[in-house]
Amino acid sequence: MQTLINLINAAVRSGTPLLLATSGEILTEKSGNLNLGVEGIMYMGAIGGLGSAWYFEQAFGSGILAAIVCFVVAFLLGMLGSLIYSILTITLRANQNVTGLTLTIFGTGFAKYFGEHMGNQAGGYVAVSKQTTGIFTYAPFASLADIPVVGPLLFSYNWMVYVAIIFALIMGWFLNRTRKGLMLRSVGEDPATADTAGISVTRYRYGATLIGGGLGGLGGMYMAMVGQNGIWATDCVSGYGWLAIALVIFATWSPLRAIYCAIIFGGLDVMYMYYPIKGLPTQIYIMLPYAVTILVLIFTSMRQSKEHNIPAGTGLNYFREDR
Repeated sequence: MQTLINLINAAVRSGTPLLLATSGEILTEKSGNLNLGVEGIMYMGAIGGLGSAWYFEQAFGSGILAAIVCFVVAFLLGMLGSLIYSILTITLRANQNVTGLTLTIFGTGFAKYFGEHMGNQAGGYVAVSKQTTGIFTYAPFASLADIPVVGPLLFSYNWMVYVAIIFALIMGWFLNRTRKGLMLRSVGEDPATADTAGISVTRYRYGATLIGGGLGGLGGMYMAMVGQNGIWATDCVSGYGWLAIALVIFATWSPLRAIYCAIIFGGLDVMYMYYPIKGLPTQIYIMLPYAVTILVLIFTSMRQSKEHNIPAGTGLNYFREDR
């Protein structure tokens, strides 16, 4: 029983960056933009958050201010990556798929270049102090974790876990229960009709894509500051951006369903540490989330539910002159 509880705890923590990135991509795709650059955006958020915290510590010392700077810069760099994507696809009408893949290459290279640069300055490797990383691992409800079974399952997590869940809940409410959310969904489904009704397609696509990118940046920051304990590693994101894109499909473009989908995939990612299969190489076990991703894509492609399909206008640039 204790092993199962530990696995669920680890699944939630491992799934948190996936939930942040998936929620951001759902918002982006609901507006009609298919951003395949989530991996690059997460890398930009990772190096931006960790790097800004490290530089801040060198100048002013560690503590809560360094953590705030880390959080804000990671969000802003995620938005910067999405701004590049938005300018190219919305304003300049570049192909969305090619632009997203290019953003992944750019973001990955951006992070590795500045990570290497900071490593040279630090004399080997970059590591944020325990005082700053401890703020990100702080569990606000730890006093309730002693409650049998329920306590460790609900109250033993760091505050970023709850922030990710709150973001997903707010987004689900926004998309389904508010006028602005319904207008955003109309832009993703049929931009020409939305434009005819007086809805600014450009404004909604820019806004949703930028906020979605910011959430992806926070997901990358989580992996660097929590997953890597504030030590820069060139492969810290390690494919999570691609998993987030697959999770969007698995969650059928619903932020609420993305919560438990992220936990499931987080569990698959860490299961080998809690339930090892005798005789099975660890490398094959680690491949499990990606193998399941392929099966999920096959299964969802066979479904014919309009409600659970990708928004009709996603991936297609809107030309007002063609209306």
